[in-house]
Amino acid sequence: MKKNNIDVSNRIIFEDNHLLVVNKLAGELVQGDKTEDVTLADLCKEYVRIKYDKPGNVYLGIPHRLDRPVSGIVIYTKTSKALGRMSELFRTKTIEKMYWAVVDKLPSQTSGNLRDFVIKNEKQNKSYVTDEARKGCKEAILRYQVLNSADNYHLIEVNLETGRHHQIRVQLSNIGSIIKGDLKYGAKRSNPDGSIHLHGREARFKHPVTDENLTLVAPCPKEPLWSYFENL
Repeated sequence: MKKNNIDVSNRIIFEDNHLLVVNKLAGELVQGDKTEDVTLADLCKEYVRIKYDKPGNVYLGIPHRLDRPVSGIVIYTKTSKALGRMSELFRTKTIEKMYWAVVDKLPSQTSGNLRDFVIKNEKQNKSYVTDEARKGCKEAILRYQVLNSADNYHLIEVNLETGRHHQIRVQLSNIGSIIKGDLKYGAKRSNPDGSIHLHGREARFKHPVTDENLTLVAPCPKEPLWSYFENL
């Protein structure tokens, strides 16, 4: 595994005995893959090990994922009890996840619902909108609202009702609103750092152990366009 000494302590959104919620950087992996690159989970384990002087292996549960080029809220768990309960929140869709997307073209309506059927191509690691009758397709539903516009780009709030592979990317691309930097789904140019302008902005859920109602917000990446929209 490649070495990495990045400190995550300044990116922690929420922490207690059960949860560790972190603002993921675009380009970081939530968990390991074939690249064997250092992951955000590795960095978080190291943070916990040092802060609490824990010997041996540090436990960290992973109840959900976020695509590598996407930034924003990632929820890890510190206990298996919390992992089971958080996984159930995701499974039953009783956690509200809100994303910000910067797109190159306004949708035809300023707000609405998108309901499509999508299918994943494993070899390409890409999803496609398809016909409902096609074998292997899954229903994808999201709500969106245009929040603001700059000269050439527009900020859209997206709330997921389902959690399909690359769902926001493929559904917005399908209506002609392509996320900035997302070459895989039709952007003309990549972002210099390989990111795409999709950010997990907010999560609302009931704490899996304490039952406290949490609303957690992740600051946007330190980048001119994100900063413009965040400071409006």
